Amino acid sequence: METLANTRNQTVVEIKDSPDYNWFRSTVPLKRIIVDDDDSKVWSLYDAGPKSIRCPIMFLPPVSGTAEVFFQQMLALTGWGYRVIALQYPVYWDLMEFCDGFRKLLDHLQLDKVHLFGASLGGFLAQKFAEFTCKSPRVHSLILCNSFSDTSIFNQTWTVNSFWLMPAFMLKKIVLGNFAKGPVDAEMAGAIDFMVDRLESLNQREIASRLTLNCQNSYVEPHKIKDVAVTIIDVFDQSALSLEAKEEMYKLFPNAKRAHLKTGGNFPYLCRSADVNLYIQIHLRQFHGTRYAAIAMVSAKKLEVQECHLKTCQESDNEQ
Repeated sequence: METLANTRNQTVVEIKDSPDYNWFRSTVPLKRIIVDDDDSKVWSLYDAGPKSIRCPIMFLPPVSGTAEVFFQQMLALTGWGYRVIALQYPVYWDLMEFCDGFRKLLDHLQLDKVHLFGASLGGFLAQKFAEFTCKSPRVHSLILCNSFSDTSIFNQTWTVNSFWLMPAFMLKKIVLGNFAKGPVDAEMAGAIDFMVDRLESLNQREIASRLTLNCQNSYVEPHKIKDVAVTIIDVFDQSALSLEAKEEMYKLFPNAKRAHLKTGGNFPYLCRSADVNLYIQIHLRQFHGTRYAAIAMVSAKKLEVQECHLKTCQESDNEQ
């Protein structure tokens, strides 16, 4: 019988060396942008799709992630005509400092408003940025994947001031402690191994600063972002979030659209990418034909024709 370890090793080779990932790395350039006075704070990002789109969808990774973890979303969505930007944060130790830096980045990219997809910490930062810019809104909509609204759920607020002192191996151990344990399917095992590899690429200051943002005593004030369209994506199987944390998100955004996945663990955008991409497309469809569309008008019309054709084919198959 093949062991789980063997399955994991084989799957991670498939992800790292997959045609899709190699195509992404070879065709979409990684850009590095400095917007702060401190030139050590470098934003890394992939920007693909029509540059004429002024309200793209931007992806914010979790503590362990880099911009590459959203390569499957970038390939699929740009293929449909969307403009997509995947980010990797500089070292920020404070939420307000992050929000100010992110606002400067949008100014540099000449983007008035954006749609934000945030995974775990990325989702929390997306909410805080929407809150930070509520008087002059820069966030048109939110897609929150396995995310949270209150950092107290991690019970780490008492250690938050010591992360910067910890060596990298200890910080990685803290992050890895939230990864799924026990048997998982091949796709989820591959996603975990890919995220472990991404975590290994981060240095001590990057991990420490992200954990600091993740555990700094803070919560989202929903009344400040009540006019922002929200979709919540979560999973029914094992993830780092407790049921209570998920319920709190539902209470915080009672009018949010909910997209549930039976399985997917902490990283459904990697191991259940087709489902996640579909939910993203459904979320963004409500803005087609407006100035806040993340897709060109021509591409949107082509998508509608394709969807109508697909629906007709499905109905024909059902009749047979």
